[in-house]
Amino acid sequence: MKADVLIVGAGPVGMTMASELARYGLSIRIVDKNTQRTDRSKAIVVWARTLELLDRMGPGVAERFIQAGLKAEYANLFAGGEQIAHIDLSGVDTPYKFILLIQQSETERLLEEHLAGLGVKVERQVQLEKFVPRADSVLCSLANADGSNEQLEASWLIGCDGAHSTVRHSLGMSFEGSTMLNDWILADVHIGGIQGPPAGDIHWHAEGILAIFPLGGTRYRVIADAGESASTAIGEHRVPTLEEVQRILDVRGPKGLIASDPVWMSGFTINERKVADYRAGRVFLAGDAAHVHSPAGGQGMNTGMHDAFNLAWKLSLVSRGLCAAEPLLTSYNAERSAVAKLVLEATGRATAIALMRGGAKQSIRNHVASLVFGLAPVRHMMANVLSEIAVGYPDSPLNSSFGSGHSGPAPGKRAPFRAGELALGSGSMPRFALFATENNTYADIMKEFPEILEPKLRPPYDEKGLWLVRPDGYVALRAGSGDKGAVHSYLRQLGK
Repeated sequence: MKADVLIVGAGPVGMTMASELARYGLSIRIVDKNTQRTDRSKAIVVWARTLELLDRMGPGVAERFIQAGLKAEYANLFAGGEQIAHIDLSGVDTPYKFILLIQQSETERLLEEHLAGLGVKVERQVQLEKFVPRADSVLCSLANADGSNEQLEASWLIGCDGAHSTVRHSLGMSFEGSTMLNDWILADVHIGGIQGPPAGDIHWHAEGILAIFPLGGTRYRVIADAGESASTAIGEHRVPTLEEVQRILDVRGPKGLIASDPVWMSGFTINERKVADYRAGRVFLAGDAAHVHSPAGGQGMNTGMHDAFNLAWKLSLVSRGLCAAEPLLTSYNAERSAVAKLVLEATGRATAIALMRGGAKQSIRNHVASLVFGLAPVRHMMANVLSEIAVGYPDSPLNSSFGSGHSGPAPGKRAPFRAGELALGSGSMPRFALFATENNTYADIMKEFPEILEPKLRPPYDEKGLWLVRPDGYVALRAGSGDKGAVHSYLRQLGK
C-alpha cells in the first residue's frame, strides 16, 4: 500500500493535519490506536486565530465550531477577593472577538465529520509498530484491529500521537524539559451561584490558584493546584473528590458557589518539554508529540493545530512538485519551534507567578499586577497574545523585504483581517496572495506561477507597497509598489 502521508494520532492536531492535506488533494492515511475519539472535555478553549485558520478549511467550518461552543468576551483575574485585571477580547482585530469554550469531544467530532466529508476515514485500533525512513519514502509497519499486519509506503510520516509519541520515541528524540512538582485537580462539575455573563475567571489566593471556565448552562471547568506532588508513578494521579472541589471553591472563590453532579474529575501534573527539531528527514512531529507545557492561557491544543496549518501547505506544494523541499520544509521547525519556545516561557512564567507563596511576596505580586493590568496598552497586548493574533514568524527563513517608506504588516506578521475579503488560503490549492496596485505589471507572473499564486490581485495595505502573503495568512514578502522583480525572484526561489 502507498500513500502520500501517514498521520499517526487522530486527536485535534492529527485530524486538522489530515483535513488540510486532504483539502489540497494528497492521499492520506490517518490511524489511531484508540477505539474511538475522546468523550472527555479535555482542552476547552479555541482561540480567535484558530477560528480564522479553520475558516479557510471550507464554508461554514468555523461557524459549526461556534455553534457547538460558548462565547466569552473576556477573562478576569482576582486576588484577595478583588478584581485586578479584566482582559476584553472585543477589541481584537479579528472577526472572532471572543473566547470560544468548546469541549474537546466536540472539537474532535466536528473535525472527524469534516474529514469524512473530504473522503477520509480515521482508522481506529490501528497502531504504528515501526517505521524505516528511506531516501524517498518511509516504510511503515501497521498492526490492524483484526490482528493483521500491513506494510505501508508513505512519502511522509507525521507523528501527532501525543506526549508519549511512538514516532518521537522511535526517532530517539530527546523530550527536553522538566515536570513541575505540584499536583493539580481538574473537575467538570455543575456550579450554582455564579452570576453574570460567561467569562473565564482566575483567582489568586494565599493557598493557591483557582480557575473557573463556563461550559454551558451550570456546567463549569474547575482547575486548581493541590500542593506538592503526591503521585507515586509517572502518569498516576489521584482523582479528587467533590468535597475537595467544594472546599477549594469555598476557600479560594467567591462566596456562595455550590458544586454538584460531577461529570469528570481528574488529576494531573504539569510538564514543560519540547524537542529540539520537529523534523527528521521525511518524518515530522506536531502537537504534544513535539511540545507540552502548562495549561495556563489554554494555548496547548491551539498551538498544536497551528503546527498542522503551518506544515500542511508546505508539504502539499513539495509533494505536488510545485516547490523545492528547501527552504519550505526546513522552515516548519524554524517557525513552529520558536513559537513553542515562547509559549513554554510565557505559560511557565504565568504558572510560577500564580503559585507564588508567602504573604509578602503575594502582596507585592498582586499590587504590581494591578498596576500593570491597569494600563490599557497592556490589556490590549494580552488580548492579542491570548487570542494568538500576535503569533508570527519574524525570523522565518521564508521572509523577504525590499525597499522602505511604506507601512503595512512586516514579513512574518499575520496579514490583517479585512471585512468582505476571501479568507487567505481558501480553496483546494495552497496559493500565495499578492496585495498590490491593480495594473498589468504582474500579468506575466500570474501566468508563470498559476498553481501557487492567486489569479487576481488584492488591494495593497498601502499604495506605496506590495505584499506577498502565504497560504496560511502570514506575510512572506514586502516590497515597494510595482517591484515586480522582487515578487518574481521570491517565487522563483521557492520553485528551485
